[in-house]
Amino acid sequence: MFELKWLWQNLEGNRARYILALCLSVVGSSLTIVNPYLSQRIVDTFIAGDNAVQNLTDKRGLLIALCLGMIGFSLLRTGLAYFTTMQYERSSQNMLYRIRIYLYNKIQGQDREYYDHNRTGDLMTKMTGDLDMVRHSMAWIFKTIIESFTIFAAAVIYFFSIDTGLTLWMLTLSPLIFVVAYIFAKHVRPMYVDLRERLSQLNTTTQENISGNRVVKAFAREAYEIEKFTEKNVNYSTANKKAALVWLDYFPYLETFAQAFNVILMLAGGLYLMEGRITFGEFAAFSSLVWAVSNPMRNIGIIINDIQRFFASLTKIVEIYYARPAIVNEHQATTKRRYEGRLTFEHVTFKYDSATVLDDVSFTVEPGETIAIMGSTGAGKTTLINLIPRFYDVSGGRVLVDGIDVRELELDELRGNIGMATQDVLLFSDTIDGNIAYGDPELPEEEVVAYAGLAAAHDFIVKMPEGYDTVVGERGVGLSGGQKQRIALARALAVHRSILILDDTTSAVDLETEEHIQNSLRGLDYPCTKLIIAQRVSTTAEADRILILDNGRLIEEGTHAELLAKRGYYYDVFMLQNEGIGRQVMAHGQK
Repeated sequence: MFELKWLWQNLEGNRARYILALCLSVVGSSLTIVNPYLSQRIVDTFIAGDNAVQNLTDKRGLLIALCLGMIGFSLLRTGLAYFTTMQYERSSQNMLYRIRIYLYNKIQGQDREYYDHNRTGDLMTKMTGDLDMVRHSMAWIFKTIIESFTIFAAAVIYFFSIDTGLTLWMLTLSPLIFVVAYIFAKHVRPMYVDLRERLSQLNTTTQENISGNRVVKAFAREAYEIEKFTEKNVNYSTANKKAALVWLDYFPYLETFAQAFNVILMLAGGLYLMEGRITFGEFAAFSSLVWAVSNPMRNIGIIINDIQRFFASLTKIVEIYYARPAIVNEHQATTKRRYEGRLTFEHVTFKYDSATVLDDVSFTVEPGETIAIMGSTGAGKTTLINLIPRFYDVSGGRVLVDGIDVRELELDELRGNIGMATQDVLLFSDTIDGNIAYGDPELPEEEVVAYAGLAAAHDFIVKMPEGYDTVVGERGVGLSGGQKQRIALARALAVHRSILILDDTTSAVDLETEEHIQNSLRGLDYPCTKLIIAQRVSTTAEADRILILDNGRLIEEGTHAELLAKRGYYYDVFMLQNEGIGRQVMAHGQK
């Protein structure tokens, strides 16, 4: 019942149309008995009746009217069926559009943790195949159920009006058919849940292979990926066949029972006809409508099959529909203010799936300060900066911006004050100009060029086939790692945010380019607080302060010279990166 209530809720704006379609299905299906009734009148009056020959002469107008009536009702039912189908299609397509927009917005509104636990291929399956299955059910499955039930009920009522005994003989097999259908439904439902999961795995494998195609080729792992895909495809195919073939285990029973209706009619109906209990016309009516009893019984298995697929898909859609992010963006229409850029971490602890990533981290960044963050892989550097825009929430302690806990700030305003260039550079399938101006689509072209220059990207951009109008491939395919990093940096600079976060954004550029970028960052024409994650001492040396993280704890803090004097982690990294000239550079740094 919950699923049906959910469907009704999402039919808003199309409920009247869908109810009209259901009513028309009932009306159109009920008209099924009209032509058998008219044919009964024709047989009894003009073919097999006592005065058939005389009636052909005396009541020729009635015969013509009955024949025209049969033609007219056939055309009426055809037109009604077409109009009804259009109402089903329009209402279901409108519902599909509404739900797809809602689900897309829902997915967009989820926090990082949601994406950490949901596969991209699974989400794509829900947004495409599962939604199409729900639409198909609304437009065709429910229509088939209503029409089958109505035709069956109308035929049975008509049969009872002719002869109760023969009708009861015809219905003796119905309980057995329903029992078989119930057992089939109970058997097949878990199979479709499993089939849905295997389809999701297949789509996930396909998506990962396509997005990671360059890595696959780099390691010459095409054969391995083909084998992995083949395995997932075989698993899906096997599950699909298993679910489809289980129907064949029950099909012989249902088909036998459905065909048995004709046998019962021939035996019982023939006996009643010989006894004179029914006329030839009534027997003809039974014969012409026996399909109205047998077909719904025959189709019950197919209907149950599709209903199980429908519920398996609907369950997955509802998971997205009612998913609630822990970090909610209300998108409040308030006047967005510019922050000063003061950052404070107060005894911050963060745990991810029970594993402690940050442990009692405390420090303060004053407005306009440049802070470099360094540490070994897995030390918690990226997690630390992800807490500022509330991609995640702290497990303990507080993160404050301008003295206010970020959990109390409106998310659009908070993130509207932060410019980021992330470690995993993602460029959209758009022009270079469009990628740089992504945060501000109205950005003038001259400013796009200016910030590309600050990020040391202008020189290589103008050498490209169409300059700033060059369309980059998906995720920046066609650009080197350093080129992508520089475009991402230009994108972060172009939005003029009061807090600038750079996550290892110069790791793929040469030292000369890095020096150009450092000079650009120092000479920005707008005030901003900078947090820079870096592994190169050449990047961190000019920072106002350097933070050293190790296993989630802040173990060192100070200027370049102060940390060298401590001879700790930073000193060791410095010596490794400057082996051979370490003494000279160290002496320069301590001056």
